[in-house]
Amino acid sequence: MDSFLSGAAQIFTLATLIYMLFGSLAGIIAAAIPGFTVTMAIVLTLPLTFTMEPLQGIAVMLSVYVGGYTGGLISAALLGIPGTPSSVATTFDAFPMARNGEPGRALSLGVWASFFGTVISTIVLIVAAPPLAMFAVKLGPWEYFSLIVFALTIVASLVGDSVIRGLLAGLVGLAISTVGTDPIMGRPRFDFGIEMLETGLPFLVVLIGIFAISQLTSEVEDAKSVRSGNALVTGAIDFQTWKVMKEVLLRPVNLIRSSIVGVLIGALPGAGGSIANLVAYDQAKRSSKDPESFGKGNPDGVVASEAGNSATAGGGLIPLIGLGIPGSAVDAILMASLMVHGISVGPRLIMDHADLVYGMFIAMAVASLMMLFVSVVSMRMFLRVAEVPKWLIVPVVMVCCVVGSFALNNRVTDLYLLGFIGVAGYALRALGYSLAPLVLGVILGPIAETNLRRALMTDADPALFFTRPISLIFLVAALVSIAWAIRGHLKTRKISARSSDAPAS
Repeated sequence: MDSFLSGAAQIFTLATLIYMLFGSLAGIIAAAIPGFTVTMAIVLTLPLTFTMEPLQGIAVMLSVYVGGYTGGLISAALLGIPGTPSSVATTFDAFPMARNGEPGRALSLGVWASFFGTVISTIVLIVAAPPLAMFAVKLGPWEYFSLIVFALTIVASLVGDSVIRGLLAGLVGLAISTVGTDPIMGRPRFDFGIEMLETGLPFLVVLIGIFAISQLTSEVEDAKSVRSGNALVTGAIDFQTWKVMKEVLLRPVNLIRSSIVGVLIGALPGAGGSIANLVAYDQAKRSSKDPESFGKGNPDGVVASEAGNSATAGGGLIPLIGLGIPGSAVDAILMASLMVHGISVGPRLIMDHADLVYGMFIAMAVASLMMLFVSVVSMRMFLRVAEVPKWLIVPVVMVCCVVGSFALNNRVTDLYLLGFIGVAGYALRALGYSLAPLVLGVILGPIAETNLRRALMTDADPALFFTRPISLIFLVAALVSIAWAIRGHLKTRKISARSSDAPAS
């Protein structure tokens, strides 16, 4: 109890709370700009915390962390462009909902789902950090590969109207992920002698090109609409934050399931919000009684994606606090910050610095409240974006995308790549290909390859994928997932056939 009170006393000081408030705002703004990631925001924050007390500095970075997971939904909902990789699935339903004249509802759903997802992950973090951390570190490359195979089955639910086109897009994504340096041996491959491809295709540049450039190009297709000064979202903006809170709470199963998915995936070192939001979305769609409505503005899709990615914040801290192993790049930066202050991170962290660990738990809860406060207060300002005419908003966002892509590696060649991928994405969109499976292939491809090769280098016996219990569970889940998706597609086709055969009234 003394340690808890000591941690609380350090968090609840005026200076710390003000710093955390600015941290939440900075995280939201950084994540809302395509190309600027939560990791970049945390890195920029790190030097500012060197002069602070250890817990104060960690609390500020946690505020940026939590705010960043929420900020990505703003551009995802209003522009159809995921601000961060962890908000890719948010675009599937939040953007159609905004286009249908409900941008306020789309943003409110995302904010409340993020808040409750963070709160649930914090509770799990407090209650189950040590046992979950022990579970996470027992997973070898066999389990990770099987998990990614399970995650890849999500493609089956993202293929859209055409299964073949969706699968082809997924394969293109996997092919893109193999370009560049070999992740194990460090040898160049598939670069075709082009210097720009030697280091591979930067994931964020691909993401911005596929989603942002192609979407923005589509917006200016209709010159008449642009000249007339139409906004991206037309119609009155309904803004009912508290009513939407009840709407989120009336989906307890989806909310809790998505949050647990986020916690578990966040606890796995190397995984994170970019996978959690897709898996949570997929599970929500599969368990829905109306899966056909997903992708058309279904609120369950928004809740699942945002609760899933926000819950990874708490999940990622589980191996860090329990074992001293960072679960993601952001957790590694938090770990570095502690070490700068002379705090050794490892299994004895909770015993040697109990006040610090309890303070981190409290900081997570306070950061989620601050994120909610900042989001609700600033939401009206962000919603004004939806009212800006296309002729103004499209070039401004385009410039943000270009600056964000250049800032990743400070390479002009990335801008050429951005233009090429943007044009390719626009062409695929025009031809009726779903872009989500392509991005999924790019995200999961390198993780799958690395773990498959590590597993086979450790032991060449492929039977281990089926004899290790947790690996087998993931593979069985993948088979069930595929069977479920095939059943769903056959059912949809049968209903469509009946509708077309029915006589017109």
